Amino acid sequence: MTIMKTDIDVQSADGQFSAYVALPEQGNGVAVIVFQEIFGVNANIRQIVDDFAAAGYAAVAPDLYWRQQPGIQLDPGSDVGRAQAMALMAGLNRDQAVLDGAATLNMLRDRVAGLMRSAAVGYCFGGGVAYLMAARGLVDAGVSYYGTGLQQLLPEMVDSQSRLLLHIAADDHLCPPEAQHLIAEAAHDAGSKVSVSIHAGVGHAFARIGGATYNREAADRANAETVALLETLASTA
Repeated sequence: MTIMKTDIDVQSADGQFSAYVALPEQGNGVAVIVFQEIFGVNANIRQIVDDFAAAGYAAVAPDLYWRQQPGIQLDPGSDVGRAQAMALMAGLNRDQAVLDGAATLNMLRDRVAGLMRSAAVGYCFGGGVAYLMAARGLVDAGVSYYGTGLQQLLPEMVDSQSRLLLHIAADDHLCPPEAQHLIAEAAHDAGSKVSVSIHAGVGHAFARIGGATYNREAADRANAETVALLETLASTA
């Protein structure tokens, strides 16, 4: 499928920032907001956006670092890049990132006719942002890949207004067993609107292609679950 790729400007209540967008020639009526890892809207995130567009989704990734260092793209395999990423992440505010996501979705709806449903898909720090977008009813579904700090956001899960799919890495040092237990308990209390997939034998960032902890089998399994959820939105768009 032919897709159009470009960087665009998004106007929010407190400033203007960029976002990378990829649009299919013929969309399926669903917008997907992709939230970055701590490394910015880099080549990996842009490829994820492209892949969603190739599957028929109007996809976009907002630059969450625009208040600190706009446009930065870091290499996860570089010690320098990782150090920069950690410093930048310390300055991120999840609630502001959620508002940036909402502004990005509004922009996309203005640019693309016929977007009836929406989803947020996030990785690492972005996994928590996608989680909150869904819990607060800003999108129809949220998917979190090894989202960091989810155990601190559990009260919002029980009252989630939208579908949630949480991919947890069983060996994730950022989400230890006690945190996983709390997440699973909250998901049980939330009922059928929340699904938790715990992927055995893999660690944080298991779905980042080319990364040191990439696990193709687990990534394929997680991505298939994500696609299945998104397809339910497309079928009702």
